[in-house]
Amino acid sequence: MRSNHIAMSLTIKAPVQNVWDELVDWEKQIKWMLQTKVWVTSKIQNGVGTQISAVTGINSRGILDTMEVSTWQPPFLCEVIHTGRIIKGTGRFELTAIDAHSTRFDWSEEILAPRPLFILLAPGLFIGVRISLGRFARLLR
Repeated sequence: MRSNHIAMSLTIKAPVQNVWDELVDWEKQIKWMLQTKVWVTSKIQNGVGTQISAVTGINSRGILDTMEVSTWQPPFLCEVIHTGRIIKGTGRFELTAIDAHSTRFDWSEEILAPRPLFILLAPGLFIGVRISLGRFARLLR
């Protein structure tokens, strides 16, 4: 296994607190995350130790991604550890207030996978995340 990095950034025309509140409303991510259903599996809904599951695919058939929040610094930083059988690694989103009405959203993942498999999957992953983040930005306008 090798660590593989993928990242992207975008500017969202919304205050940083609004962006944060929408991002960490885990179960509402279905509104903007492409072909993905997300739900909280722990008693706590937010903060370090929150456990989240997501299935990405068509008609609830797809890849299960289980995560646990490892860093929680509202409204600026959230990091997760991917704990599933298939998806392993870390994820991070960081928000930076540009001004009172705009936020920079930096998203990144370190995915543990054999390099040839990652190279094969990366274009689809990148496109799916780009579409999802675009939908997210439009939702907040």
